[in-house]
Formats: sequence, C-alpha cells, structure tokens
Amino acid sequence: MTCENLVGFSTAQPDLFKRHQLLPVRDLKLLVRDYTPIAKNALTILINLSSDEEVLANLAGDDAFLETLMVKITSVKEPHADDIAMLFANLAKSDTLNRLISMKRRTAEPVSTSSMAIDQLMDCFVKGAGGALNKNAHFDYLSYLFADLSKSEEGRAYFTSRQGYDDVVPVTKLTVFTEHESTIRRKGVASTIKNVAFDIPFHPTLIAEDEANLLPYILLPITGPEEFSEEESMAMLPDLQLLPPDKKRDSDNSIIVTHLETLVLLTTTRKGRDKMREISVYPIIRECHLHVDDDDVREACDRLVQVLMRDEEGEGTGGSPAIEGSSDQHHSEQNDDQKVVELF
Repeated sequence: MTCENLVGFSTAQPDLFKRHQLLPVRDLKLLVRDYTPIAKNALTILINLSSDEEVLANLAGDDAFLETLMVKITSVKEPHADDIAMLFANLAKSDTLNRLISMKRRTAEPVSTSSMAIDQLMDCFVKGAGGALNKNAHFDYLSYLFADLSKSEEGRAYFTSRQGYDDVVPVTKLTVFTEHESTIRRKGVASTIKNVAFDIPFHPTLIAEDEANLLPYILLPITGPEEFSEEESMAMLPDLQLLPPDKKRDSDNSIIVTHLETLVLLTTTRKGRDKMREISVYPIIRECHLHVDDDDVREACDRLVQVLMRDEEGEGTGGSPAIEGSSDQHHSEQNDDQKVVELF
C-alpha cells in the first residue's frame, strides 16, 4: 500500500501506525526525507497522528527527526515548509520540545545568521510572512509553536531577552502581526504576547513607547470605527486617534478576548494601571463591550474595567463601576480579576 493510500487511515484507524513498537511511525519519519509527493503524504500522516500521546512523545523526543525538520523548514526551496510548521505546532504540545530554545545547529543562511534553532524558526516566521522568504510557504503555524513555548519559564525568558545575533528582543518581532490577514498568525501571536505578559518584571519594557511599545498593537485589533469625544480621543495613543471610518475590529472574537486578557495582566502593577488610564483605554473597552455581541468578550471587558475604574487602595471610597450601558453591574471587586488562563 502506498503512502498516499495510508493518509486516510491516519485519521480513521490511527492505531494501525502504533504496531510493532511504532515501527510505521519510524518509517514515516524516514519518508519525510523522500521524494516530494511521498514526503508530503508522510508529513500529513504524522500531523494527523501527533495528537496521540505515544506518537507525540516519539516524534518530539527524536533529535535526529527534529534536525530533519529544521533542515527542511529553513530551506527557501522547501515545498512543504507549511506542513512542517504545522507539525512543529503539534509537537509543541510535548514539554520536551522546549529544548528547541537551547538547541544549537548549523546556521541556515540566508534565512538566519543564528546557530540557535529557535532563532531560525523565528526568522522563518518573521521574514517568511506572505511568502516573502519561500514562495511555497507562509509559516503562520509557527505562531502556535511560539504560543506553547511561551507558556514555560524558559520560553518566556527567550521571548523577553535581547538576542546576541541581531540585538532584538524576540517578542517585539511579533507585535507587528496582531493585525495580519492570517487568523492563524494573529491568534498564535496574540497568545504568545499574552503568555509573555505573565512575566511581571518585563511589563515596563512591554509598555514603554521607546521599547516594545506593545499597547497600540493590542488596542488596535479591539478598536472599531466608533467615534470618541474630543477629550477621549486626544488622550489616546497617536496610533488610535483619527482612525478611518472603515476601521474594523478583529473578526475572531477569541483573539479579542486574548488581547483583553493581556491588558488585564498588564494592570497587575500600579504603573500599568496608571498608563492605561492616562491613554484613555476605558472608552475603547466601553465601545468594544457595546458593539461585540459575544459573552466572552463582554466578560473580559468587564474584568478589565473593574480594575481600571476602581479606586486605588487608600485613594478613594468609590466602588468598581461597571461599563456604561451594561446590565452586568453586579460585578464586585474580586481577587479573581487576574485569573487568566493561558491559551494553547
């Protein structure tokens, strides 16, 4: 039976590939290096099978196989780079894949001048958007890989540390994609940024306009075409003033929720809260709450407003006002303001 004929079995009868101590899986890993049509089918089968914990452990724990994938994805002529990106995203469900962060290999010029595997994947993602690096690939699924890696302490350390080979902090390479046309890329980037925001000591760098300057990149996707008062508008960040009448919010409500959760995380510190009050974030959240008919979005808006609008300790006696026009005015000041679940 040919590899092409086996593709259907990888979803209908995946256990067939686990016989004889995963011998079929071991064969498929070799076929990834075969002729183009065979390699394509082998990758498709492995993508389908990687949801199985036993197969996942086998694939993610195989250094030689990871090197095969790295060789192929960093080739500007690789026809199946997007399939490999998707497989990497699935393999990131295994904690063992965190070793990509410290894995060294040969440089992969012209893609990257770094000898670190994670840097090379980041350069594929950034330089390869829209087929700019490899006409056969967009590398969007690598954003899901980054989202999973950023859930770990070592992953967050990578995304928040300036890299020696290009003198850039990796998370700042991702922010420009929060309004990208690819939903996959936007979703993975949004989740990566949110996970990075769990690193509270990094908040000043994220917020500072002369450093990561994160706020406009996560406020723009949740901002629509609504008009604001002159007073509200003048206090906003320059990028959010005088937006065109055809401005649209992100079409995926789950991405809006992720950005709102990131903003909640950034209110963990007093400086973060004061900054958001200073740049008039509340009116943006108010309009998002009014115009997005989604319970999760409205709940996330409410949670953020509870933090922004309440008095700081010792500075007033007011409560925690709900969003204007909201019927959910039963929300009280609770410790669960900061309870945010990591995605991916």
